[in-house]
Amino acid sequence: MDTKPDQASASDTAKAQFVNLVSSDEHEFFVARDKAIVPDTIKNMLAGPGEFSEKEHNEVAFREIPSHVLERVCIYLYYKKRYENHNKEVPDFHIDPSIVLDLLMAANFLST
Repeated sequence: MDTKPDQASASDTAKAQFVNLVSSDEHEFFVARDKAIVPDTIKNMLAGPGEFSEKEHNEVAFREIPSHVLERVCIYLYYKKRYENHNKEVPDFHIDPSIVLDLLMAANFLST
């Protein structure tokens, strides 16, 4: 009995649920797709017309965003999704002052 079709199906399902964001220093962050597509840039790369490698592999490489910044971006994506449409007071999102400028530039690029 050949189980490869079932394995491929499970793999495709997992791929559809997560997006791999790769930093400039090649660290990989697997983010739930519904959180990852919040920024317009990532959403467009994954849903745009044509055969972009990002769309095919569910992977987006950011040559200008280092891992310590992309990590905070990923954390923020989960924070944003958790507290959107939240009726109570939303807690502050802490940002280390040493990365504020880098994070601002990343946010500007990602349109978040």
